[in-house]
Amino acid sequence: MALNTKFGTEDVSPYQIHSRREILSLLRAMQERGQLVSMQVNGGAEAVVTSVLEVNEDEGIVVIDRAPSNLVNQRIIESDNVSFETLLDSIRIIFFSSEVSECLFEEMPALSIPVPAILIRLQRREHYRVPTPVANPLRCTVRIPEDQASGQAATTAVVTVKDISGGGIGLIDEKKLLDNTIGKIYKACRIDLPGNTTLTVDLQIRNSHEISLTTGKSIRKLGCMFVNPASATEAAVQRYITKLERERNARATGMG
Repeated sequence: MALNTKFGTEDVSPYQIHSRREILSLLRAMQERGQLVSMQVNGGAEAVVTSVLEVNEDEGIVVIDRAPSNLVNQRIIESDNVSFETLLDSIRIIFFSSEVSECLFEEMPALSIPVPAILIRLQRREHYRVPTPVANPLRCTVRIPEDQASGQAATTAVVTVKDISGGGIGLIDEKKLLDNTIGKIYKACRIDLPGNTTLTVDLQIRNSHEISLTTGKSIRKLGCMFVNPASATEAAVQRYITKLERERNARATGMG
């Protein structure tokens, strides 16, 4: 099974879990540990942090925390393409739902989804993607080389970094300026991190998919892998991810 909307052309069949007992066990582990879960709507067009509040095997539902915004909650409920991602024992766990409903949990508003029939456990991948701040987005400057065949001169494109991990970044190419051919490598790209920290990395296109906005406009998200990053670059990325996680944890607990 190739999940093109999430993983490009990656075949995730070997990592799928179909055992209901095992799926319930993993969901309960998320609940018991208070694990933060990234909930993405419509192929990643919008992302919020949630957590598993209850796993009700008898009713066949998983109760999850609501988003802070009523408007965002409404979009989640109306969506038929919601994905969930977390890290459990250093293993990336992903599942999906085409149905999200409103419910009450301990007399407070919450959301619920059916217990997923399939859960993906990517044991081979150690990198967990963290959404970057929407209010103050990261920028990546990509050098586009000269194309003698078409006569196009060398130029640069400044695109938004949607998410980041120890192994790469997700880019939003609103104007579709970049060649999205899988395997394409862009040399010496520049990522501007907060605190006047600039990283220079080579990026390889690993997947690409279109995102339709509510305005009707179509933009492109590119999944990019760092190519042989320097150890200093890896360390800087990890420090930034740790900072983002601390901030997310603080917001989730009401202390940020």
